[in-house]
Amino acid sequence: MTEREQSFLEYVQSGGQVEATDWMPDDYRAKLIKFIEMHGNSELMGVLPEREWILRAPTLQRKLALTAKVQDEVGHSQLIYRVVEDLGKPREQCLDDLISGKAKFHNVFHYPTKTWGDVGVIAWLVDAAAIISQKALLKCSYAPYARIMKKICWEESFHILHGRDVVLTLMNGTDAQRELVQEAVDRWWGPLMQFHGNPIAKDEDPMYVWRIKSQGNEEARQQFLDGYVPQIWELGLTVPDADLRKNDDGVWEYTEPDWDELRSVVTGHGPKSQDRLDLRRKARESSAWVRQVVLAEAA
Repeated sequence: MTEREQSFLEYVQSGGQVEATDWMPDDYRAKLIKFIEMHGNSELMGVLPEREWILRAPTLQRKLALTAKVQDEVGHSQLIYRVVEDLGKPREQCLDDLISGKAKFHNVFHYPTKTWGDVGVIAWLVDAAAIISQKALLKCSYAPYARIMKKICWEESFHILHGRDVVLTLMNGTDAQRELVQEAVDRWWGPLMQFHGNPIAKDEDPMYVWRIKSQGNEEARQQFLDGYVPQIWELGLTVPDADLRKNDDGVWEYTEPDWDELRSVVTGHGPKSQDRLDLRRKARESSAWVRQVVLAEAA
C-alpha cells in the first residue's frame, strides 16, 4: 500500500467520507462497485419472488400493497445502479453481467415462493434481515451510497410492517392459515441464517476494513436473532433449530448454517436461479425497442 493509499485508509477508518469526484484507491473503487452492484442486482431480482403473487393476493388491499412494495424495490435498484455508474460501471454492463450470471445477487432471491405465507415471511423476516445490513450502510465511507440508503431504509421499514401485518392476519385466522406461516418460517430459516454471510472476522473483511459497511457478518446475524426470534416465539411460531438458544452473556447459539449451500446458490445454482434470470433476460429483450426509441429521441 502506498503512502497515499494508507492515508486514505486511515481517513475512512476514522469516519471520513468520500465523494464521487474524490481520489480513491483502485482497490477501494473495485470493492465499492462489486458490493453496490450486488445490492442493485438484489433489489431488482428481489421483486420476482413477490411479483408472481400480486394477482393471487387475497384482497384488493393486499394486491395494492404488494404492487407498491415491488415498485419500491425496482426504484431502489435504479438508485443503486446510478451510484455504480458514477463509480465507472455503466448500468447496461451491470445488467449484462447479471443476466449472464457473471454478477451475483442475494441468496434469498434464488428460492421459490410457494404460498401466501412465504410472501408474508419474506416481507417481515427477509426484509428485516436486509434492513439490519442496510442501516449499517448509513455510515458507509462512500457518501453517495450512504445518502441514498436513507431513502431505502425508510421505505424498507414500511415493507417490514406490511409483512408483519400479513403474518398477523394469518396467525389470527384458521389453523390452515397458521400452518402456512409456520411452513414458510421452516422453509426460509436456512436462507435467513445464511443471509448475512459467512462468519469471517470483521477485521479480516475488506468491506469492513474500508468502512464500506460498518458491522461484521456475525454482528448483523446476532442483531437479527435478538430482534426477531422473540417476535417469532411471541406469535406462537417455532424456529426450526433445536440448538437455538440465548446464552447468559446475550449471545445466541445456533446450528451452523450450510455455507456450501450458500456458495452454490449465490453462484447461480439455487432452486429458482435460472428461471428468474431467464425471466429477466426475456423482459430485457422484449423491451429493447423502447430503450432504442427513447435513447434515439434523447440524442
